[in-house]
Amino acid sequence: MPSLKAFFTNMSAPMPLHKKIYLVFRNNGIKLVKRQSCCGHHGQPGC
Repeated sequence: MPSLKAFFTNMSAPMPLHKKIYLVFRNNGIKLVKRQSCCGHHGQPGC
């Protein structure tokens, strides 16, 4: 389970807000489908 600090660090990445929101949903979808705590895209929002 990722920490809250890691979540905010990943969300502070320099990219447009719409892309951050897209990556949060995509990466969390990957985690749900694979039943893992990480999507494999370290440093991206939602991972």
